[in-house]
Amino acid sequence: MTTWQDFEQQAPDLAPRIRARFEAHRHHVLATLARDGSPRVSGIEVDFIGADLFLGSMAGAVKALDLRHDPRCALHSNPGPDTSMTGGDAKLALSAVELTDPVDIAGYLAGLPEPPPGPFHAFRLELRRATLTEVADDRLVISTWQPGEQVKVIERQ
Repeated sequence: MTTWQDFEQQAPDLAPRIRARFEAHRHHVLATLARDGSPRVSGIEVDFIGADLFLGSMAGAVKALDLRHDPRCALHSNPGPDTSMTGGDAKLALSAVELTDPVDIAGYLAGLPEPPPGPFHAFRLELRRATLTEVADDRLVISTWQPGEQVKVIERQ
């Protein structure tokens, strides 16, 4: 399991920049796998609580059922209202672990600004890969991290 805190420790220059992209806007895009293996995208909100990144969903939502069936997912940050790519474009490859232990659920709820309005699913997100794509002058700069590896940077004209 790779927590957000692990990412911050292993990639101290990249992790805060990616986190800033997810904190810049409330709504993002989650990609899950439907039962037939096809991709499904949904709007989602995420929360940084303690050492982890979490997402919550209404009880019975299709995205939550997808994650129960196959925990692999991807999260894409909201690029914002303009096309400048200020701060970059962040993408995470993740595994979602549903919270079922009452103590874990209580910790999740305690970290939220307000409780969900009704029954919900909550998932802790384990990092598999993190990527930030930025425009620097006339170059595209792609920084990628995977657990246990150094950040790799690719520049393209």
